[in-house]
Amino acid sequence: MKERQQDRRFRIAHREALIGVGLAVFNFIWWYGFAYGLGSKPPEEYSYVFGLPAWFFYSCVLGFVVMCILVIVVVKFWFVEVPLDDEPEDEGWDEQ
Repeated sequence: MKERQQDRRFRIAHREALIGVGLAVFNFIWWYGFAYGLGSKPPEEYSYVFGLPAWFFYSCVLGFVVMCILVIVVVKFWFVEVPLDDEPEDEGWDEQ
């Protein structure tokens, strides 16, 4: 167990898992906020965007686009490639 705690790959995996959970929480808050915030009015009072109710457009359509962009940015700039071999080669993975 001590060997795993010193392996840098586990710290990277935990950090990336927390980032993924953070993105999922952000997605839920975005969806819930727009769906129930704008969608709580009677249907007669809805405003429409591209023929869709505004609450649906902002929560589902725009939310999907925003999440795709966020995931691409996060993977491109914050996630790192980690070797998955049992014994990492001499790249300094265990030393840091």
